[in-house]
Amino acid sequence: MRLQDIRITDAFWSSFTRLVRETVIPYQWEALNDRVPEAEPSHAIRNFRIAAGLEQGEFGGMVFQDSDVAKWLEAVGHSLAAHPDPELERIADGVIDLVVAAQHEDGYLNTYFTVKEPGRRWTNLTDCHELYCAGHMIEAAVAYYEATGKRKLLDAMCRFADHIDSVFGPENGKLRGYDGHQEIELALVKLYRVTGNERYLRLSRFFIEERGKKPNFFLQEFGRPGYERHWEGVKGKQPDLAYHQAHEPVREQDTAVGHAVRAVYMYTAMADLARELGDASLAEACRRLWRNVTRRQMYITGGIGSTHHGEAFTFDYDLPNDTVYAETCASIGLIFFANRMLRLEPKAEYADVMERALYNIVIGSMAADGKHYFYVNPLEVWPDACRRNPGKHHVKPVRQRWFGCACCPPNLARLIASLGGYIWTREEDALYAHLYIGNETAVSFGGRNVRVRMTSDLPWEGAASLSVETESPVRFRLALRLPAWMSGEACIRLNGDVVRGAPVRDGYLMIDREWRSGDTVDLSFPMEAEWMEAHPDVRADRGKVALVRGPLVYCFEEADNGPLIAALSVSPDAKPEVRMEDTPWGRIGLIRAEGWRDDPQPFGDELYRRARKAKRPVTLTAIPYYLWGNRGEGEMAVWIRSAD
Repeated sequence: MRLQDIRITDAFWSSFTRLVRETVIPYQWEALNDRVPEAEPSHAIRNFRIAAGLEQGEFGGMVFQDSDVAKWLEAVGHSLAAHPDPELERIADGVIDLVVAAQHEDGYLNTYFTVKEPGRRWTNLTDCHELYCAGHMIEAAVAYYEATGKRKLLDAMCRFADHIDSVFGPENGKLRGYDGHQEIELALVKLYRVTGNERYLRLSRFFIEERGKKPNFFLQEFGRPGYERHWEGVKGKQPDLAYHQAHEPVREQDTAVGHAVRAVYMYTAMADLARELGDASLAEACRRLWRNVTRRQMYITGGIGSTHHGEAFTFDYDLPNDTVYAETCASIGLIFFANRMLRLEPKAEYADVMERALYNIVIGSMAADGKHYFYVNPLEVWPDACRRNPGKHHVKPVRQRWFGCACCPPNLARLIASLGGYIWTREEDALYAHLYIGNETAVSFGGRNVRVRMTSDLPWEGAASLSVETESPVRFRLALRLPAWMSGEACIRLNGDVVRGAPVRDGYLMIDREWRSGDTVDLSFPMEAEWMEAHPDVRADRGKVALVRGPLVYCFEEADNGPLIAALSVSPDAKPEVRMEDTPWGRIGLIRAEGWRDDPQPFGDELYRRARKAKRPVTLTAIPYYLWGNRGEGEMAVWIRSAD
């Protein structure tokens, strides 16, 4: 389904898509041009100007700095698809001119190796992100072409992909290598879909199939004369193959390991290829990895990656709340993976996870002003520890203006700008509703045009409705996801009558009928605030509960509950009370529940003493997790002690 055919009209989500369009994209353009006071300089646009010969200077920023420009361009493309903007398009056209001017005659494009290390291209794939940057620029080219019909960047990226194909592959004389950071693989599938050139699909398959085979490419690269690792912390050290998901062939992997973003980007490409090629064993590997990520290594918020050491997965059930990493990009990558699994085989569990990550980590990583961001998304914060404990230095109690490594803000922008592409998927005779986000979409079945209008009260109420307009009666299946968060049975009405006996397949209720203009479907999903507990092997959450309502996870902030959040406790029998209230962020659902606060006698100069039980009743207030940190520094916790 084309992004141009889906228009978001949702009361909740329109505020975020508007914020991205009107504030985030312009703000990030200023950041990329180093025009944001008190923010770390990006150098990104200047690097392209230097590479294009338009000014003199040295390369600045990370080795993968080009990718920030690419993701910004992709966000612009998605935004233009839904909301044409001649001025924004003019700016983007200028950036594309700059990118193309920096491209080499043979198609190669990378400002780091053009400006800083000319002549050393493709000599350090383990560390230097060449193919990663290429992949992001390919994704930008596809998005911009689909939005505007302009081919300049697309043609340039086809030349780049052709160059990459001439360098890499299983044939004699080619490099049997792959990038340290996966991304090119999923981008090449997108390029194949828009061009129909099967070379790009074969190249994507090569990169996936080659990874982890023996002899291992990264170890061979490390052993070459004159080779040197790029990053200071790993100089002289043999590559950690598991960190790069290159420890074994991808079809044999069943546990998520290593850098979380790299992993889910790779899983996304695997699911893409499984669908395009009808590859059953690759699909089964995706299922195994999905189960491990979402049932053993995912936070209740939809965050993944539990340690800042390598921004990585650790092991099953190791999910600390205060030293968590849960990088924004990792949850975005998890959404990509879920989206591709839905295309491979529509199962509600994929959409449930996609929804959880979207409503909590993704929008929670951006401040309400659209100009400050979290890179790390913790579930527990003590500001003094963030500043003074080296083990928690990566956790920030407030969002930052920008980052030296600024992968997350433009990643967030491109995802929200393309939100319409995650609501539906279409099969030959079926339309699947995965997310209940108000929108209008145009689709066709059997050559007959159909327009579906969806309204939604989520996330505050569990209600949505759909109406159908057709040129003439048309038969198709409408598949409606039954969310895992429902607290009872759903009530579905078709033209006012309760739907009974309709089959449910993999979490979707199927209405198969001949649809006519004016047909309506009303959905009611019971949605209550509920206390959740974690699997007993999640030691960080033993004896604790978290508050969830619908797709939203809630948290407890110092601003509402006073300092020392760790002193709070609640009985899981306490009935949470939901109230819609006017706040600085608009009208939102706040939750209050009766609980306790530890009330010890003063300790004086003692550090320890015999335990005494003393607590007093208090009313606890919880806000949606996505809003935490918008009122200055303060403690925060998602999980609090259970009083039982």
